[in-house]
Amino acid sequence: MARPRQHAPDALHAQVMHACDEWLAKQPVHGLSLRALAREVGCAPSTLLKLYGSFNNLLQHVNVETLARLQHTITSLAEDDPEPWLRSLALAYWRFAEQGCYRWQLLFDYPLAQEGELDQRQSDLIEALFTQVETSLKRYQPALDDLEARRLGRTLWGSVHGLVQLGLNERLGYWQGQQLKVDELLDQLMSTVLAGLRHREAAT
Repeated sequence: MARPRQHAPDALHAQVMHACDEWLAKQPVHGLSLRALAREVGCAPSTLLKLYGSFNNLLQHVNVETLARLQHTITSLAEDDPEPWLRSLALAYWRFAEQGCYRWQLLFDYPLAQEGELDQRQSDLIEALFTQVETSLKRYQPALDDLEARRLGRTLWGSVHGLVQLGLNERLGYWQGQQLKVDELLDQLMSTVLAGLRHREAAT
């Protein structure tokens, strides 16, 4: 089931999302259950099953909300030249994950929806994020064609995401007794990528 049925009260859906938000602000999803949520919002577990079809579908709605929040964070960045925008994007990605680490964990620990409207909504949000990155890369280096920009956008995301995940797990290592900082490593990554793109322009 992709979304709450049409006859289901929107108010209950809002209550459920709020309850999930409060839970994930303090602790991971692993201890959350349909029964606990039903108790929190004051209804029977069967009511939530009728509303969402399954606990997994309910969690997919949380993931859609998380992706929408991430998109809002990114679109709220100042429209600037591509270099400062890309640097701000990488840092915003890290801050978003750091400040909502349990939501972030849910987004990547649970598989995304595989079919139906929830799948489409998730796919549309993810594609919109990549499109913004690809557009900025092409503004920075107009010599990139569409395929190159698409590949580079995903390569860049994979690199940023890897640093973010390692940072959340405190597994980036140390230098002279001090833990390496995610924001500094992201800045170094962006400098390397952007320098490579500038070199391409010089070479041509």
